[in-house]
Amino acid sequence: MLENETKITEFILLGFGELYGFQIPLFLIFLVIYIVTITGNILIFVLVIFDRHLHTPMYFFLGNLSFLDACYSSIILPRMLSALLTGNGIISFSNCLTQWYLCDSLIATECCLLCVMSYDRYLAVCKPLHYETIMKTPTSVQLAIASWINGFLAFLILLFLLLQSPFCGPNEMDHYFCDYYPLLKLSCSDTTLIEIMGFVVAVIYTLSPFLLTLTSYIYIIVAVFKIPSTCGRRKAFLTCSSHLIVVSIFYGSLLMVYMLPKAEGKRSMQKFSSLLYVVLPPLANPFIYSLRNKEVKEALRNIIGKMVP
Repeated sequence: MLENETKITEFILLGFGELYGFQIPLFLIFLVIYIVTITGNILIFVLVIFDRHLHTPMYFFLGNLSFLDACYSSIILPRMLSALLTGNGIISFSNCLTQWYLCDSLIATECCLLCVMSYDRYLAVCKPLHYETIMKTPTSVQLAIASWINGFLAFLILLFLLLQSPFCGPNEMDHYFCDYYPLLKLSCSDTTLIEIMGFVVAVIYTLSPFLLTLTSYIYIIVAVFKIPSTCGRRKAFLTCSSHLIVVSIFYGSLLMVYMLPKAEGKRSMQKFSSLLYVVLPPLANPFIYSLRNKEVKEALRNIIGKMVP
């Protein structure tokens, strides 16, 4: 780096500047979304911990997913709400990199968790007689821990490369949080290596779990259609329908965002479309699992019954 270059110590997140007159309505909308998201996910997390009927591998993974979604929303939405209310979009360089690293690590962790959950459903539907011997409590704990570790290890090399990359201006980011591509655009050095490594990491930690998840559901669907009775097919499908919907929403949101062209003229479209994976999966997951799952609804009724005499 040249001596007369000024190193950036903070970024300015422009947020939804094009909707300046709607800052307060946007604040209220996202505040409601955040409250509902946190309440729903924490509620499921608490139910999984305290209701003994939910002490099974499937609900153990669901508890991990709910905790992850609560963390993910809390990394992005509170700062965005503060910026909408105060108009101050300034974020320090270290906080920006931390936000990006945590967000992308949690996305990678969710990919791994959804893959593990699909494997759990594959065993339940395709190998029911061997399910309890294969998916023991230590095994489910190890799979969950591996998902978290893999997710956070995935982006360490990218974090290291970004820390070595000089940021010397401009410092305005046309986004509402520190996302990967807007961050790269602000570097004043060649980012080819980082982009290549980012692609490799995405393939390993996002595409690979997706393909494994897809493979599990292909086997599940084939097994379901082989069941002779309609009632049996329906029961087998219901055991994994909620998870299949969650997987569809999560990967559908990611695909819609990352398949959009990265041209400068499409930047606003990219920014608004990123709301799909920032807001939709964490908000929808608790409703899907609570409304479509008898055990979760029963656990919720039991908790409410104990609280309200």
